[in-house]
Amino acid sequence: MAYTDACVHPYPDGDTTLPRMALEARDCGFDRIVSTSGNGEFFGVQVIPGIVIAAAHVRDLTRGVRRAPAGALVMVEAGEEGFNRSAVSHGGVHVLKGLSHAGKHAFDHVAARTAAENGVAIEIDLAPVISLRGRERQRVFQRYADVLVLQRHYGFPLTVASNARSALDLRTVREVVGLCSLFGMEEAETLSALSSLDRLMERPEPVQVVE
Repeated sequence: MAYTDACVHPYPDGDTTLPRMALEARDCGFDRIVSTSGNGEFFGVQVIPGIVIAAAHVRDLTRGVRRAPAGALVMVEAGEEGFNRSAVSHGGVHVLKGLSHAGKHAFDHVAARTAAENGVAIEIDLAPVISLRGRERQRVFQRYADVLVLQRHYGFPLTVASNARSALDLRTVREVVGLCSLFGMEEAETLSALSSLDRLMERPEPVQVVE
């Protein structure tokens, strides 16, 4: 079982070079990382290219997907309810991220069922779990607990990402399991999410319409 940190941000997005990030990820027990800056293999860690699309409208989302490099994991920042439903129905999207700071009803039963049908994953972003405190952290826990209820019912994939911008932000696999347990995620569920990348990347490619 290959474990993947599903989104990290090396230099120039962060302050750590990609090889240094890969080395630290290896020491944390990861086999792969998804990087928003660069790809390749370093210290035995496979680096998958990733692109994050922050779009205000569906047409901007479509434009961003079309421009995504071949072989990249396409991740879309969550928005309001209607946008998220469109995002998880888009054939070129692999992951919906950012639900920790989206509205309470931004991801509902309709979006969950559509994500399951299309094999689109929902990202569990550990950055706010680690950095926030008090009421804000509890709100994130509740968002993720709500996602888990829907995931257990509909069966859409999950990914887990540190969204590290420094090697110091990475966490070991064991620490990830512990952090996810804070909002009710079972160890087996966390390990499954950490190993979901193959299923996402092996989806049939959407048919491209040439105009």
